[in-house]
Amino acid sequence: MSKNVRVRFAPSPTGPLHIGGVRTALFNYLFAKKHGGDFVLRIEDTDQNRYVEGAEDYIVEALNWCGIPFDEGPGKNEKCGPYRQSKRKHLYKQYADQLVANGNAYYAFDTSEALDSERKNHEAEGKTFIYNWHNREKGRLINSLVLTAEETQAKIDAGENYVIRFKSPQDETLHLKDIIRGDISIDTNTLDDKILFKSDGMPTYHLANIVDDHLMEITHVIRGEEWLPSLALHQLLYNAFGWNTPEFAHLPLILKPTGKGKLSKRDGDKLGFPVFPLAWTDPKTNEMARGYKEDGYFPEAVVNFLAFLGWNPGTEQELFSLENLISEFDLVRVNKAGARFDPDKTKWFNHQYMQQQLDLELAENFKTQRPELADIDINYIALVVGLIKERATFVSEFWDLSHFFFSAPTAYDEKASKKAIKEDTVEIMQKVIEIVTATREFTVQNLQSKLKGWITDNEIGFGKVMMPLRLALVGALQGPDVFEIMFMIGKNETVKRIEALIKTV
Repeated sequence: MSKNVRVRFAPSPTGPLHIGGVRTALFNYLFAKKHGGDFVLRIEDTDQNRYVEGAEDYIVEALNWCGIPFDEGPGKNEKCGPYRQSKRKHLYKQYADQLVANGNAYYAFDTSEALDSERKNHEAEGKTFIYNWHNREKGRLINSLVLTAEETQAKIDAGENYVIRFKSPQDETLHLKDIIRGDISIDTNTLDDKILFKSDGMPTYHLANIVDDHLMEITHVIRGEEWLPSLALHQLLYNAFGWNTPEFAHLPLILKPTGKGKLSKRDGDKLGFPVFPLAWTDPKTNEMARGYKEDGYFPEAVVNFLAFLGWNPGTEQELFSLENLISEFDLVRVNKAGARFDPDKTKWFNHQYMQQQLDLELAENFKTQRPELADIDINYIALVVGLIKERATFVSEFWDLSHFFFSAPTAYDEKASKKAIKEDTVEIMQKVIEIVTATREFTVQNLQSKLKGWITDNEIGFGKVMMPLRLALVGALQGPDVFEIMFMIGKNETVKRIEALIKTV
């Protein structure tokens, strides 16, 4: 493939970026980087009524956090700008007029009342009203196909509202190609004459989208499945303009965890997982929405699990760095069927990436989250993290897994106490204190050797020693290796905690 690949991600700034949108951006990014191309960001903000303050900044921040920044877009390498459609309004009318001039579009003066009347008439006859070849020239609809040129111009000069509609061809079979879905055939008689230019002087999505993709030299359009029904019109528009058509690829939907229906924010709220990359506060309602970043996910984990929503490498490998994904990514391996979202699998990915993180980096993150650690040496915290991170999925879980490394237990778990404390526990624990005190080189290996040797030599049940010892150190029957805990907190603290347990018994 040539090196001039250009793809675009074109979200609308109507709110936070859904992970379905992030997945679309990711696949565009991977494809561009795989082929040495450009990843373009275009903001499709022609619908100013739905524009939400801060949404564009959120989109950019989300892409940056995921590690998939755009190469070209608003404020960055503006070779084909502007990159906000609202700043390109002056461009579209000339292209709409061009289509009218070459017979591929026409002016339509029908009022909304007249169109409603037509719909009701069709419904009364058990039919569905479609504005197309079937009725556009029968005289009941008012457009430049039935009016003379003079009558049409007179209406325009009089200031009558009009739209410009695309003139869909009649009795043709349109052959379409999609990289993911293969060959598609469409009977053009089933298509309606879509509005390209509205009465308010703004283009519809269809016209603006095609014009912008052409002017920005987009070679591949990789977008969501919801745009598949528009593919026929978009192909016809390229044909009508006489432009080269980009290659199309329509990505599968991301489905609810049940596998039925498209994943929504409501599903996340109901089942307790985020559906946005970053947290978002609605500027109108102040409603908060959770984000993967704030929930403690690593961006690498988010990118990895998003890549697997619809794509697979054809092997058993599941963990891919961004560089690996770029190397392996191929649109041919993207599935047609919807991809079921699995919240547990996203946690699995985060757990895997947790294990790959440097203990010191995790410790710094952990320290910022807990004021109790403000005066604790970062290297000590890193050693603790190394012992407990295997049991964690998020850094926010570290405290519950490690608090006993930083402070002695103030109470003992009731159920654990009943299980661990026996009639001879005090006597056994006093002996453990003697062994601990007598251990000169206070290492994990020495402690383990001496205590286990004593237990074996005296034929004592292992649990009779280790359970109350763990209870003394932790306050519960949980945590990493007991000897690691003893070594970390030191000889004096170990003895103190055992003595404290003996007093309670």
